[in-house]
Amino acid sequence: MEAAHEFTMWALFARATITVKIVMIMLIVASVWCWAVIIDKTLQYRRARAEAEIFDRAFWSGEPLDGLFEEIGPDPDGASEKIFAAGMLEWRRSHREDGGLIANATARIDRSMDVAIAKEAARLQKSLPILATVGSTAPFVGLFGTVWGIMNAFIEIAEAQTTNLAVVAPGIAEALLATGLGLLAAIPAVIYYNKLSSDSDRIVSGYEAFADEFATILSRQLDS
Repeated sequence: MEAAHEFTMWALFARATITVKIVMIMLIVASVWCWAVIIDKTLQYRRARAEAEIFDRAFWSGEPLDGLFEEIGPDPDGASEKIFAAGMLEWRRSHREDGGLIANATARIDRSMDVAIAKEAARLQKSLPILATVGSTAPFVGLFGTVWGIMNAFIEIAEAQTTNLAVVAPGIAEALLATGLGLLAAIPAVIYYNKLSSDSDRIVSGYEAFADEFATILSRQLDS
């Protein structure tokens, strides 16, 4: 069979016009980029959950908070540890030289942990807008390639002065490939954007719950 009548993906791409080829390449790059983000965020969230579980066991093990803080240090790696360290640092700074506490210590401790949570939330959600952008725009980019390809196919039909299906089919198939690539990029992007956003929200909710529990413990010490 002649190359002009081949309908493999590569043959369709090779016969497409330069504009449609650029559209296809853009969609393939977008799809690869999305999968890179998906894999990276999946691994990141898995590590975040594992770190939170390990720290949660250490926090509720009964070890004194000062001892735990000395173990992890003021600049730990884990997100839960960073939130804990932010609260403990502010707790220590709130003590006067005579052992008393500066006024509004509880509010400052809460704000310190809130800032730490906000930083971790931003880190977790970084790159997710890429998935949202690709998911919302890729079908339209592919549709543009299809419209452009079909337009050129009709021009070729007019020049050939024939409506024979064998003449029409290759150009239409090339054009529709762009739409297929657009959907191939968009569908996983939309599915994983929703999933990863939900996972991120659950992880951040866990940080917020821990911060509330920690603040309650410090509040009891203040009252005593």
